[in-house]
Amino acid sequence: MIPEIAHFIALETRVWQALVSGDAAADGAMLTHDFLGVYPSGFASRSDHTGQLDGGPVMQHYKLSDTRLLAIGPDHALLCYRADFTRAGSDKPEAMFISSLWERHHTGWLNSFSQDTPAT
Repeated sequence: MIPEIAHFIALETRVWQALVSGDAAADGAMLTHDFLGVYPSGFASRSDHTGQLDGGPVMQHYKLSDTRLLAIGPDHALLCYRADFTRAGSDKPEAMFISSLWERHHTGWLNSFSQDTPAT
């Protein structure tokens, strides 16, 4: 059985908090080893995602909204939402629509895929 949407929002929030705090270990703990990100800049692996934090925080603040959850099966769920955020060192607000695939593992739920689409 798939947990309620609040469970996945909390998991996704942990990833965003790692980006705000610059905590690569916390970020990596939420991602599968074969994580794939599809971003406007191209493809990213787990090491790319955690590596962006080598210089510290990459986000100042964020807000997640318009959340939707699709059960893909008993062990997979797709969380889709809008993220409004400001990158570290910037005062320019940005927005993305994000689809984030979560997989149930023996250690808990991990993010295996994320696709970010700029909001226009």
